[in-house]
Amino acid sequence: MSERPIRVEIVTPVHNRKAITLQCLKSLSRIDADGLEIHVIIVDDGSSDGTSEAIREQFPDVEIIAGDGNLWFTEGTNVGVRAALKHDPKYILMMNDDQVFDSGAIKYMVECAEKNPRSVVGSLLLLWDTPHKVFQVSPVWDIWAGGWRHWHNQTVWTVPKEPWKVDLIVGNCVLVPAEAVREVGLMNSKRYPNYGDAEYTPRMRRNNWQLLIEPKARVFCQPNDIPPVIRKLGWKKGYEVLISNLGHVHNMRRKFYASWDGAPTRLQGVAAYAVYFFQLVTRKNEENGFGYIDNNDSGPRLSDVFAHSVVHRT
Repeated sequence: MSERPIRVEIVTPVHNRKAITLQCLKSLSRIDADGLEIHVIIVDDGSSDGTSEAIREQFPDVEIIAGDGNLWFTEGTNVGVRAALKHDPKYILMMNDDQVFDSGAIKYMVECAEKNPRSVVGSLLLLWDTPHKVFQVSPVWDIWAGGWRHWHNQTVWTVPKEPWKVDLIVGNCVLVPAEAVREVGLMNSKRYPNYGDAEYTPRMRRNNWQLLIEPKARVFCQPNDIPPVIRKLGWKKGYEVLISNLGHVHNMRRKFYASWDGAPTRLQGVAAYAVYFFQLVTRKNEENGFGYIDNNDSGPRLSDVFAHSVVHRT
């Protein structure tokens, strides 16, 4: 690390998850900030549960930006990033508010970025309820699976010991150089109200930013809720989910955009979407959006979970 403190802006949108948000901020208050200058920005998108008031009382140094309740994850993050850039940081940590940080997590991520020029760094995501298990890390593109797929049944003992390259970093916890944001822009909130991370780091990779996972940077996450089964929603709700609601994990337009924008090439994106659509029509895919296939191998094998962001608005 350099002698001069490295400024890191931490940005997260929140909505009516006061206890979870406060838990995250408590973990950040115990972070090892040696050599770092850390500032937190919370974008409170219309919370009605007293989130902002509790933050002001318990964490007065946190900057709060009020939203109108219509920002959702992607634009909420964009609002925070715009504010972060005004503080002239070297790095911006974009995250969800359901993260609990190991004390050295941010320091390890910054050290990794400092040692590897033009790098965007993701943490090793682990689950709250099974804290040795890896979560949503190191997806790989698989046309015959219909898109991105994750490792499954991986643990802190089976992942590589040194930082490794990936093709996509999910948006739970990503350290992005401010230079990268200025170069490639913000997330696309028009196409992705919720899942803006689906194309953001692949866009950076196409602009010659390498994507790394730092295994020493451990962050613990809330497990994802299982989305509802489409067939049980009825025609009206099913149409809304599949066609009109871009913020839903099942939305077919969102899925196409993610394939089109996030695939290694546009041709591969179209091919993967065709596979996904065929599987959906023939009911051969996992409707819950996760696509688990049991894998008993303990080594770092690639598995079967479609990539998606953890934040869901309620």
